[in-house]
Amino acid sequence: MAGLCGWFSTGGGQDGRDIRSRADTLAARRGAGMDSRSNPRAACLVRDGWLAEDDQGRMVALVGHPHWRDGELAELARAQDPAQALLEAWRRHGPGLLDCLAGDFALAVIDTAQGRVLAGVDRMGQQPLHYARIPGGVVFGSTADSVLAHPGLSRTPTPEGLYHYLFFHMLPAPVSLFPDLAKLQGAHCLQAEGGAVEATPYWQPRFQEPDGADGAELGEELRGLLHESVRRRADVDRPGAFLSGGLDSSTVAGMLAGVRPEGADTFSIGFHAEGYDELPYARIAARHFGTRSHEYYVTPEDVVEAVPLIAASYDEPFGNSSALPAYFCARVAAEQGVTRMLAGDGGDELFAGNARYAKQGVFEHWGRLPAPARRALEPLFTRLPRGLPVLGKARSYVEQARIPLPDRLQTYNYLHRLAVEEMLEPDFLGQVDREAPWGLMRSIYQRPQGASALNRMMYLDWQQTLADNDLRKVSRMVQLAGLDVVYPMLDDDLVVFSCRVPSALKLHKGRLRHFYKEALSGFLPAEIIDKKKHGFGLPFGVWMHEHPPLREMAYDSLLRLKGQGFLRPAFIDELIRLHREGHSAYYGDFVWILMMLDLWLEAHPAEGAGRLPRAAQA
Repeated sequence: MAGLCGWFSTGGGQDGRDIRSRADTLAARRGAGMDSRSNPRAACLVRDGWLAEDDQGRMVALVGHPHWRDGELAELARAQDPAQALLEAWRRHGPGLLDCLAGDFALAVIDTAQGRVLAGVDRMGQQPLHYARIPGGVVFGSTADSVLAHPGLSRTPTPEGLYHYLFFHMLPAPVSLFPDLAKLQGAHCLQAEGGAVEATPYWQPRFQEPDGADGAELGEELRGLLHESVRRRADVDRPGAFLSGGLDSSTVAGMLAGVRPEGADTFSIGFHAEGYDELPYARIAARHFGTRSHEYYVTPEDVVEAVPLIAASYDEPFGNSSALPAYFCARVAAEQGVTRMLAGDGGDELFAGNARYAKQGVFEHWGRLPAPARRALEPLFTRLPRGLPVLGKARSYVEQARIPLPDRLQTYNYLHRLAVEEMLEPDFLGQVDREAPWGLMRSIYQRPQGASALNRMMYLDWQQTLADNDLRKVSRMVQLAGLDVVYPMLDDDLVVFSCRVPSALKLHKGRLRHFYKEALSGFLPAEIIDKKKHGFGLPFGVWMHEHPPLREMAYDSLLRLKGQGFLRPAFIDELIRLHREGHSAYYGDFVWILMMLDLWLEAHPAEGAGRLPRAAQA
């Protein structure tokens, strides 16, 4: 697992030896050594990346798959290594070096002579970076564990962190589960100087809506960018590609087959559960592009075996159930000798492929009515009976339509649909800011200047659905299987290109991915273009009904959470009843989210007695 960590403090002292010792111990525990540099004021460590220093007191570290836009720096990286190019970029450009760097990366520059630190991540947040303030400086690392190795930082979960997990089912940057620990959002950098530590964006997308855009010309440009992105990332002996049978994985698989005429390996997951199995579409794509197809059917027994391992592998709780099929897919690839996986994540968030985008467009029609008409109609609609099919839908439409974006995107959130006061203990609720998750979403949504509602929703998904969720899911599971992973759909040039495609082409008359589908028509099979979106969903809630060992594991986790002081015991009993008697798939997802939290707490005990801090207990 590639990663970097380090620290800088104007105070110096024993911290360097302590963190170096702890980080080396952490690396050894994970089975890989780390290269390191240190002096009395700073330390920097890297694993499966690049590290360099000069005689002026500068240390740099870089991980990921970076490449330089500047020709001279690119040549220096080829002739020596990317760390030497990073040193030279710092000398020439200072913090402006981030404008010269592309690809996925996390980097750190420690300039002890100037008393400055720069750390940053790529534009889409493909590589993570955590940080914490320390007296006179900062400590940073690719994982929470590497930062928390520094003396004086607490490993005790906070109520705020737990609340954000329950809201988002993961910990969205900059929020962390731990006190004093934060995470960089995509396209953000951290600068520390003179005791001040600040995280700021270094790049913002500029969405454009040009009149008279030529869809055919844009489509040709898109195909060329996709081909080049896959070609650049397939430069290893044995690449492979995830293939779910959706638009993006099929595109990446097809492009990989084009740049590897000797044959491309694709890997697909199936489920013996109605409505979840997409293998027929994956087979269509594999036959169409002539790939060597590898398949694996996930079973309930696989879930029981792998879930504790998967929960423990994350350094913060992570509740996305499709991590499990991603892990088995990557494990099959590793068994076949593949060294790097190409994943298709990102296309939906660049080219309007998520169903909620079209749904929100329907709700926006309500907002276009004159205000007096809305005021007159709202009381009529919101008094309609919920139980009747047509009238109930009309009431639901108006109730949702009058909620502004981005809040409306969370109308199906468990903490919105279920009574929070009945779910969480009063003492726990009294310690959290219940508005904080909403405020974080709103601030990200409003960030792009002059953007359409569609582009704002997609930008919000860049930060949270992609960087904080899907990419963390896939990257960690591929790493757990011992492989490398890259995301061709998130190439910098593709991202910038997507900002030039008008919203009306991305989402046309309710048709998701309209521009993309038109551009790839003739390349992708018609069945793939016309299919409904699925993804690597896991039929966990359904399987719980059918498989007693899986049900026992899940319910045991829920019962253990009764004693943790933040969930009401009566709510846990009610959740079990709702899953048994109600909508098994919907409530099964929440059971999964809580089970993963419990299993994570089991694997990562808090400091002192018990699994949670006293502050989080009633």
